[in-house]
Amino acid sequence: MKKVPVIGPTFSEMLNPEKVDSKIRKRALETKKKDPLHPINLFNITWKNENNEYYYFILPSELTGVKPNIIVLYAKEFPSGSHKVGATYSILAEKTVSGEVDPFKHTLVWPSTGNYGIGGAWVSSRMNYKSIVLLPELMSKERFEIIRAYGAEVIATPGCESNVKEIYDKAKELYNKNPEKIRILNQFEEFGNYRFHYYVTGNSMIDLVKKRNIGNGKISAVVLGVGSAGTIASGDRVKQEFPNAKVVTVEPLQCPTISLNGYGGHDIQGIGDKHVTWIHNVLNNDAVVLVDDIDSKKMLHVFSDPVGKEFLKSFVNKDLIEFISDKFGISGVANLIGAIKVAKHYKFGADDNIFIVATDSIERYRSVMKDLEEKFGKLTLNEAKNRYERIISYQEPSWIFEGTMYNKERWHNLKYYTWVEQQGKTVEELNAQRDYNYWKKEQEKVEEIDELIVEYREKHKNELEKIYFED
Repeated sequence: MKKVPVIGPTFSEMLNPEKVDSKIRKRALETKKKDPLHPINLFNITWKNENNEYYYFILPSELTGVKPNIIVLYAKEFPSGSHKVGATYSILAEKTVSGEVDPFKHTLVWPSTGNYGIGGAWVSSRMNYKSIVLLPELMSKERFEIIRAYGAEVIATPGCESNVKEIYDKAKELYNKNPEKIRILNQFEEFGNYRFHYYVTGNSMIDLVKKRNIGNGKISAVVLGVGSAGTIASGDRVKQEFPNAKVVTVEPLQCPTISLNGYGGHDIQGIGDKHVTWIHNVLNNDAVVLVDDIDSKKMLHVFSDPVGKEFLKSFVNKDLIEFISDKFGISGVANLIGAIKVAKHYKFGADDNIFIVATDSIERYRSVMKDLEEKFGKLTLNEAKNRYERIISYQEPSWIFEGTMYNKERWHNLKYYTWVEQQGKTVEELNAQRDYNYWKKEQEKVEEIDELIVEYREKHKNELEKIYFED
């Protein structure tokens, strides 16, 4: 049988998996735990479970110390354990059905600081592509292990989370050595990433608050850390439905690039990549909030450690604490801290809803927690109480930079130095991003791409069904 690139769901099917052919959906759900590396799991890329209910929970005020509902979409249940798999699939699916990449000709390069590379390794192997992941050497060792287990090659580049230029340089080096073979799928500029979160994540947020009648049924804020700026594209969709919603970017205090034109190393793995990405619609952001990386790691330790959970269970529902204990990673906790700051800054009330995303889970950071214990010692009840009170309960609404006209202009202008000076974009392309219609055209491509995916699946129906249903 001829091997063809395997295609999974459309954007519409990722948003609403109940639209997937019932036979394929049943097979995907059965295979999810039994054989997580099977290609049929592409149809499990969605924010919904087998009952078509969203993967979410609401953090109560007795835990957060603020009045609004902080709603957490959690990505632990996605294939590969992170929602980045949705971005990588969307990018590769778009390029496959358009004929831009071919597994018989090309090797894919995924420039990454972690979860995108893991998602790229998982997706490309399921879709019959050979791939190479580029990853900073100081990322958690779990990331490197998972990428290799998924069947991709991984190359470590110098530095930590914020050393993205070094990744770009390595990608260029690989391409220049073999331009006919190498294809770079750069999450920081590929609009497939933007479209997945604009359409799938954004609409999931809107649908959830409306159908579940949470708070006032509206969204007051979306607070998200920016790595590639994929996830925060959900805010563009949310603002179309709720024009008064605030879209707030979370950055590491140790690397305040957008907020302060700053730089530096940090360890909120997944955000703060020391540049403004091409797909970040900064002119639609209302504020930037800075969060300390050590606070994020220390609070993750409290959420996931038995002693930390014991403390939290003394005043919050025990089942809830147990449930959320494995749902956060470092960036998810950073988003939570940012949301608390934003709730206080804008004086949101009990009916307001703030959305954050837990992009991965504690399983990516066991080694980081071990390093934390070696540095600060084992967690005690007293230390858990001190951390909770300082980081959560008494968190100050500080280091918030609102999107005034001039601030937005600065945020946009920062793209010039990466994208025009280094990455070959033109000033005309950069200026075009000032126009709302630039982003609207990218959003509207979802329908066109869905049609191409359906046509591709129909054309290769026999080959794909054999792949979907082979053991």
